[in-house]
Amino acid sequence: MPKKIFTGKVVSDKMDKTVVVEVTRLVQHPLYKKTVKYRKKFMAHDEENRCKVGDIVSIIESRPLSKRKRWVVIDILKKGGGEETVEEAPGEEVSIDTNLESNSSGGGLE
Repeated sequence: MPKKIFTGKVVSDKMDKTVVVEVTRLVQHPLYKKTVKYRKKFMAHDEENRCKVGDIVSIIESRPLSKRKRWVVIDILKKGGGEETVEEAPGEEVSIDTNLESNSSGGGLE
């Protein structure tokens, strides 16, 4: 029997040599004919810790490597953006105008 190969998105890379890959399938409901999205998470072995959050990867079935890990990352198809951080320039101040008297709607309490 051939080994299964899935494509999914890396949702966690916090473990050493292990990533969590979320595989999404679209399946048509047999009675109502509506397309339903099924998502399943697989723990996959990443020997060199190359995968980051947001990457699109291909995984293949393998022998059990640990209690929950039965998949191996075979290829990174697309590098994801990962977590984006907002950095402020040093020395730059942000001012917030909290003047409530400038509200000219007339519907508020006075």
